[in-house]
Amino acid sequence: MGFHPLVNDISHLKDEELYSKITELTTKMNSAYRLGAGDALRQMQMIMQHYQEELSNRNRKRLEDMEKNSKTFSKIIDIK
Repeated sequence: MGFHPLVNDISHLKDEELYSKITELTTKMNSAYRLGAGDALRQMQMIMQHYQEELSNRNRKRLEDMEKNSKTFSKIIDIK
């Protein structure tokens, strides 16, 4: 996972807290874009990527757990 020096460890956050951080950062990014603050926007984009990677990893883990714990789950989503 990517690392940004201005972001503390987010792996302990609940999903709702992570979604809240993403929403808050999106608002800040919109403001930075309107103000033409390109350098700040680039930093926020890197932080957003960090948040989205964490969310993606959580979703991947959930899917793997569902596949592992359900014998019929793998048959439901069978794309060949």
